[in-house]
Amino acid sequence: MGKTTRQGECPVGRAVDVFGDEWSLLIVRDVFDGLRRFGELQKSLGMAKNILASRLRKLVEHGLLEMVPASDGSAFHEYALTTKGQDLFRVIVAIRQWGEAHCFKPDEPHSVLVDTESGRPVPRMELRAKDGRRIDSTDAVVKKVSEQKSRAKR
Repeated sequence: MGKTTRQGECPVGRAVDVFGDEWSLLIVRDVFDGLRRFGELQKSLGMAKNILASRLRKLVEHGLLEMVPASDGSAFHEYALTTKGQDLFRVIVAIRQWGEAHCFKPDEPHSVLVDTESGRPVPRMELRAKDGRRIDSTDAVVKKVSEQKSRAKR
């Protein structure tokens, strides 16, 4: 966390430093989907074992995944999302929904995220202001926080 980053004050840049490559996001997606073991992840992603091992190590180092004993009691270990990793759910859903809207032809089949309770597709995410109005990219601006103000909040 205290590691210096080339992304400075930008939260997007710092987040990309942690999970910004395509493999890391796909690994997190697969763990959300219930894959836990190295072999399952390797088979699902079709990636080289050394690259998978490197990405898993990075995700563990950054506290997104943790290694836990195998759920079947065997000598193997599994990967599980930490609270920090579970907080990526909305990010994965936002990317999924963007992909559904922009990466498929209207009649092209694709997977759908469904609510386990109702069995219905999860509605499209929206950003809302405190007063309930919808916020789009033209309704928000990034403001830099000075170092003094940042320290005063701690």
